[in-house]
Amino acid sequence: QVQLVESGGGSVQSGGSLRLSCAAFGYTISTYCMGWFRRAPGMEREGVVSIDRSGRTRYADSVKGRFTISQDNAKNTLYLQMTSLKPEDTAMYYCAADFSCQGDLHFRLLVSDAFKYWGQGTQVTVSS
Repeated sequence: QVQLVESGGGSVQSGGSLRLSCAAFGYTISTYCMGWFRRAPGMEREGVVSIDRSGRTRYADSVKGRFTISQDNAKNTLYLQMTSLKPEDTAMYYCAADFSCQGDLHFRLLVSDAFKYWGQGTQVTVSS
C-alpha cells in the first residue's frame, strides 16, 4: 500500500528557510513521478514543483530560484528545501506520487489530478 508522510513544516519569519520531507512507503520513489503542491487558505491547490523518474524537474515561477526538490533513494524520501521564504508561501504543503506519469512535467505541475497518491500535508507559516 502506497503511503506518503510529510514532515518539516513550521513557522518561520520572512527570509527564513525550511526543509520539508516526504517519506514514501509501499513503493520505490525513483519509479514514480512525484511532486509538491500547496494550498493556502481560501485558495486552490497549486503545483510547486514536479519531478520525473529521470530526476528532471519543473518549478512554479513563484518559487523558482528559492525552492529546490531533491530525493534520497536510500531513504526513499523526497525533500523540498525552501529558502528566502515569503508570507505568500504560507500554505499546507503536500507531496504526491503517481506511477503512470501522465503528460509531461508541466502538465503534472498544473494538474494535480495527475497524481493518485497524496500525503496528509504539513503546514508552513511565514510571518512578515
